[in-house]
Amino acid sequence: MTLAISAGLLMAGAVYLMMQRDMLRIALGFTLLGHAANLILMSAGGTAWREEPFGEYAPGEMGAVADPVPQAFVLTSIVISFSLSILMLVTAAVGKKDDYTRPGRDPLEEDPADKSIDEDVDVSFAHDSNDRPVDAGDAAENAGAAGTAEVKE
Repeated sequence: MTLAISAGLLMAGAVYLMMQRDMLRIALGFTLLGHAANLILMSAGGTAWREEPFGEYAPGEMGAVADPVPQAFVLTSIVISFSLSILMLVTAAVGKKDDYTRPGRDPLEEDPADKSIDEDVDVSFAHDSNDRPVDAGDAAENAGAAGTAEVKE
């Protein structure tokens, strides 16, 4: 039961970290997911009814030893998850400068392709200096010297 709870907690932590926007947290989330998968594979070996692998037995008598196949899977999984973790952490370190161009700004908001699409679209309403929508007729009447529309109050 302890293995199941531990695997569930690791899985929940992994999902939480992978839903974040920072690449480092995503990499750590995948690492936690690998650890949870390793615990699930180890629990598939049936740890509750197995005895010690090298216990005190009488000569010629052998106890129910642990199944080596899940252990081999876990060893292989550890090697693969270690290499993938290193790859993701290097990618996060190299690509860190691309995460946020300016503090507090989302780089996706300032995409040049989006700006070109916005310029091509005919908008039927304008915005005042506080970025509140204003009717197009009122905007033409109330346009100031700076070219912004003012809201009548």
